[in-house]
Amino acid sequence: MTLPFEPANSGLRRTLFHLIFESDTRAAKIFDIVLITLILLSVAVVFVDSVPSLHARFGGAFHLLEWGFTLLFTLELAVRLYCLERPLRYLKSFYGVIDLLSILPTWLSLLIPGAQSLLVVRVLRALRVFRVLRLMEFVGEGRMLTQALTRSYRKIMLFLFTVLLIITIFGALIYMIEPPEAGFSSMPRAMYWAIVTLTTVGYGDITPITPLGQFISACMMIMGYSIIAVPTGVFSAEVIRSIREERYSEEACPGCGHEGHERDAKYCRKCGTWLDEDTEDPNAPSPQEAPEDEKT
Repeated sequence: MTLPFEPANSGLRRTLFHLIFESDTRAAKIFDIVLITLILLSVAVVFVDSVPSLHARFGGAFHLLEWGFTLLFTLELAVRLYCLERPLRYLKSFYGVIDLLSILPTWLSLLIPGAQSLLVVRVLRALRVFRVLRLMEFVGEGRMLTQALTRSYRKIMLFLFTVLLIITIFGALIYMIEPPEAGFSSMPRAMYWAIVTLTTVGYGDITPITPLGQFISACMMIMGYSIIAVPTGVFSAEVIRSIREERYSEEACPGCGHEGHERDAKYCRKCGTWLDEDTEDPNAPSPQEAPEDEKT
């Protein structure tokens, strides 16, 4: 397994590298499983400590556990950096940033009270389970979704700009129609109502009381159901396009010019022509010598 980080040359540091960064051996798997368990336990302590009744009874124990987890993760990060040839390169990577952010809140709490509530970022470290359980193919699927989202970025931004225009227009309209007693006391308040209505959430804290305002509200709710399908369709189309590009090749058949063959296809599915021009067709008939009269 090829890793993006290089181990140090010394024996101890190389041994620690294989234990921490790899998961091919039993010891490395045990290390990763113990680490993920500690991560989940530390996040659970943060959540439980936020309950007032439990904090009043076990606040001191939770505080000690929190510092215990922080010291362990700090030591673990130090060992990770120690066994690498280029530790700064790891700190700039995704997992390096997450490891650093998982310990900073507790240390910052010495200067800024309440900063330890940001420790929930530790749950991102549980992403290492993909490497432990050999689920890295899911990372490839996630990359495909990210690429589809990037390609549909302009269309989605245009859609959001259109939605913003609709919210502004209808918010201003309902502000002029409805009296302040109905709750539409300002333009921002009316735009808040337009957002809630267009997204079909319908909190009900602000509702039109005039017949015209209720008619506009009904139109916006119906429009909201139609608008929701737009970004979903755009993103779905890009996902289908990504799947097609990954599975099918745009190379044209030399026999009939047909495109859209599967990447591992050897013959054209339309005319049966051999697609790989760099190699010879193993099923092609051997060339026959021309007759004597044609040679002369």
